[in-house]
Amino acid sequence: MYQVIQTYSEDEPWWFFEEWEKNIKSEEVFDKFHDAEQAFMKQYDQLKQDYEEVKCKDPYLVAFWNDEEYVYCEDCDEDLQAYRGLMLVSEYKKLDLGDNNSDEATGNSRKTKCCQRFSQSARGNQEN
Repeated sequence: MYQVIQTYSEDEPWWFFEEWEKNIKSEEVFDKFHDAEQAFMKQYDQLKQDYEEVKCKDPYLVAFWNDEEYVYCEDCDEDLQAYRGLMLVSEYKKLDLGDNNSDEATGNSRKTKCCQRFSQSARGNQEN
């Protein structure tokens, strides 16, 4: 089972933080990968027209944004960049395309994402 999902939040779609599913704005379900991929490409083309910026991570995880579009984060007490995420996943998990299984919750610096609610969660796990 494959899902083509659009999210909207302060997180790019490749982070897969706990409860990321709460940010889902639309979802289509497919039995065949080929059908899901076609739907993904159609939505990609539509979103590319609506957003100024786009960044892809892996073939089927894409973030779209406009520089002046923000969402308020209560935990951070500030406005953060808003992202429209587009993803093609299987059973709500990143597709396994033989990648190196890198930790999706860290960036190139190997530090956790800057939002304090995630930083606090990561620190709490290290103390246990």
